[in-house]
Amino acid sequence: MSSKGLVISDLIKQCHRTAKSKGWWINSRNDGELIALMHSELSEALEAMRKGGKKEELAEELADCCIRIFDYCGSRKINLEEALSKKMEYNKTRPHRHGKKF
Repeated sequence: MSSKGLVISDLIKQCHRTAKSKGWWINSRNDGELIALMHSELSEALEAMRKGGKKEELAEELADCCIRIFDYCGSRKINLEEALSKKMEYNKTRPHRHGKKF
């Protein structure tokens, strides 16, 4: 199914529904484990870059991370769409590079 035209809240519902249908939520899941799984997808993205992978490979790993984040938000009833909106507005008010070197 194409995600064209979907908002973040729709993607969260879809990702969580799919994960539940595939048996990932039969038992309760630990927050630390779920955050570590998100991190592992970013590590896989880094490895794809290090190995000179194509943009498609990198995009796939980043998509996996988003799917894990959306599934988590769906399970914990986190309004990520609202949080993103608020954070993006806040970031517009921050100083250049927030006073940091990197």
